[in-house]
Amino acid sequence: MYLPPAVSEANMAPTDILAPTLNAALAEELRMVATLLEKLAETVVSDEEFACRHVEQLQTFDLVIQCAEESAAVLDRMAQGAPSHAAIAPVRLTAVRDRLRHALSQAA
Repeated sequence: MYLPPAVSEANMAPTDILAPTLNAALAEELRMVATLLEKLAETVVSDEEFACRHVEQLQTFDLVIQCAEESAAVLDRMAQGAPSHAAIAPVRLTAVRDRLRHALSQAA
């Protein structure tokens, strides 16, 4: 499991009482990113000619927004005390759910 240089398993608190608050705040940040992307997508697709030429590439906006929303929901569930695997279970996007499960399996 990779930990940034400033954090090591030796100096990690067994329970971080601020983790739920941070998870909830990160969820809100991700929702803000999703909202900004939605507004950007609306601006880009308002040019009908451009949108028609790049329809497949523009679908990436939707995928990124969905990933951000799913990640925010996982963080919300963890902020409410759900264990990691239970927080991931309801993720609707299979690719996201699989990546998160893989990350947990690598850390175990």
